[in-house]
Amino acid sequence: MLIDTHCHIHEPYELPLDEVLQRASDAGVNEFICVGTSEESSKQAIAFAEKHRQAYAVIGVHPHDTKDGYGRIDALAGSSEKIVAVGEIGLDYFYTHSPREVQMEALEDQIKIALKHDLPIIFHVREAFDDFWPIFDKYPGIRGELHSFTDSSENLQKALDRGLYIGVNGISTFTKDETQKETFDSIPLDRLLFETDAPFLTPAPLRGKVNEPAYVKLVAQYHATRRGLSLEDIAAATTANARTLFRLTALS
Repeated sequence: MLIDTHCHIHEPYELPLDEVLQRASDAGVNEFICVGTSEESSKQAIAFAEKHRQAYAVIGVHPHDTKDGYGRIDALAGSSEKIVAVGEIGLDYFYTHSPREVQMEALEDQIKIALKHDLPIIFHVREAFDDFWPIFDKYPGIRGELHSFTDSSENLQKALDRGLYIGVNGISTFTKDETQKETFDSIPLDRLLFETDAPFLTPAPLRGKVNEPAYVKLVAQYHATRRGLSLEDIAAATTANARTLFRLTALS
């Protein structure tokens, strides 16, 4: 069994959802986490998770959207038992859709919300670690992960030293950067999470198709092969990691 720890299929999605959910089940992906990117997306994630037993919700405002506000996230945090984290929050300096100062303020405020509600955090950090780590280190007790990690081995080690999990998706299956591949290989098995980021970042060999939770199996198989593990063993390890971080109870 696999858990897709990061997808956006609760937002407007171009594939028929009943077929997407069936393909996920057929692939052994029996649970998935729907991650908010704005206040509206967070509400959609909650509604989707409450409708679908196998789905969980994450609420938060993506750094791109922080200029539009994030004040409702605190109120949403206690609104449903299906909420398992705050995210995806962080800093993105690759695109500056929101000013850096606004992103940093929103990151701190949403970290405080997560700590207040004892929720882990899904972080989105892109070309911004120099500002991210000082903010992170101001708040002891954070549980969380770096989503869609593609950065350096140095920042990987800083994340591991702080107890963070590392989210890996389809990028890892099609990158041609050998140093990046080696960094992915070096993530400890007990800190590794698999995700799709569906509908984005479709893994090889299905590049060009709309991504969906079923395809997290392709990510898992790729890393099982590189590590000399069976699919069953890497699935068991990463599923256990997801259950630990997000405090998920196995579905009966």
